[in-house]
Amino acid sequence: MVADRSMKMEWMRKLLPAAQMPQILLLLGFAGVIFAGALLLLIPACQRDGRVGFVDALFTATSAVCVTGLIVVDTPTAYTVTGQTVILALIQVGGLGIMTFAALAFLVLGRRLSLASQAALHDSFFQRDLGIQFKKRFFQILATTAVIEALGALLLFEALLARRQNPLEALFASIFHSVSAFCNAGFSTFSDNLIGLRDSPLAMGVVMALIVLGGLGHSVNQELWNRIRDRVLAGTQSATSSRFSVHCRTVLTVTAILIFGGAVAILFMGQTPSEASPGIKLSCALFQSVTSRTAGFNTVDIGRLPMSTLMFIALLMFIGGSPGSCAGGIKTTAAAISLAELRARLLGEEEVRLFDRRIPKETLWRTISLIRLALLWNLIGILLLSITEGGLPGVGLHDIVFEQISAFGTVGLSTGLTFRLSTPGKLWIIATMFIGRLGPLTIAVWMFPGKHVHVRYPEARIMIG
Repeated sequence: MVADRSMKMEWMRKLLPAAQMPQILLLLGFAGVIFAGALLLLIPACQRDGRVGFVDALFTATSAVCVTGLIVVDTPTAYTVTGQTVILALIQVGGLGIMTFAALAFLVLGRRLSLASQAALHDSFFQRDLGIQFKKRFFQILATTAVIEALGALLLFEALLARRQNPLEALFASIFHSVSAFCNAGFSTFSDNLIGLRDSPLAMGVVMALIVLGGLGHSVNQELWNRIRDRVLAGTQSATSSRFSVHCRTVLTVTAILIFGGAVAILFMGQTPSEASPGIKLSCALFQSVTSRTAGFNTVDIGRLPMSTLMFIALLMFIGGSPGSCAGGIKTTAAAISLAELRARLLGEEEVRLFDRRIPKETLWRTISLIRLALLWNLIGILLLSITEGGLPGVGLHDIVFEQISAFGTVGLSTGLTFRLSTPGKLWIIATMFIGRLGPLTIAVWMFPGKHVHVRYPEARIMIG
């Protein structure tokens, strides 16, 4: 008996340090919130007709926490206002991240985060050393999020009231869509998503602004705010804010190229016959270019888009948003570093540069590993979905590819396959949304920790190309 107790205590001593690792906290935290959200959505008060089963509730909770937006049941008709409020809370928790709320709980309780956990938060949000005031910057993130979402809700409330909606319904819808847009979730309380609002410039403009701000990342938003504060509000220009960081410049440059270049490409490749007038074509192309990278709202019928447009949108979804944001995908910085690395190799340069700054080898390794793991996961997913869903009538390979990449990029756009998924297909998409939100590299680092092996093997000569 004593031996069993000592063995159990020894096992707990080994388990607790591992459970405090940032990667483990992220994984267990997201999983715990997802299962708790699924159980809440099963409560009769959350459902209108009581027909949502556990798998569908789990799918909805995963989609909300992973800020994806894919749905297997129609949100406004399947869930009551209570259920929609639960979804809203899950979106907010998932958008800010489990580590954020864990840090908030530690700060409220007066406890200190471990240096490893602080490093994980800094790597996600600040991209700076641990020397900055962690507590101050952390609360700045929460305050910035609250202010942006509140302003977005206020403007959306005005737009929805102009459509003669009930004031209470308009208030709830404005808050829901503001949080959903800033967190890049793509959930909507309207059955047609935002198609019914595409003729409202105010609503479209506010939603696009929220999506972009939510997809830039907290550190970039902070730098933008510092620039506005120093140059506009205070009329000064401090030495620290005279130039954006390389990270900020990379994010802003790639984001601008993808948004405006994407809009031009969608205009050129075509939309659906419903977009007849030039004004609607332009606004819908711009909106889909913004939302396709991570948000998942739609103002057009995705299933009726031309094949070339669908494949281009799939590329935008694969790239996704920026680090430290609510977005998924491989991230804008990874795409920029990958192209910079390709340029350096083609030109025979030894160093990879961005904005006249050398990219460290560790960053290059992480970028290459991330892209390879992302490609591998999606290829496996396309194969599995082809097996489970390929036999459905009217489902082509392009539908499967689009669905898989949308789930991985936590985007939420679909050609219509989501509603028809089988149970195995739903479970795979759930896993893909989970991996896409945490990041395949985070999972890989946790599962296969690096080992320093001081052994060098003989070189091998292998022909390529």
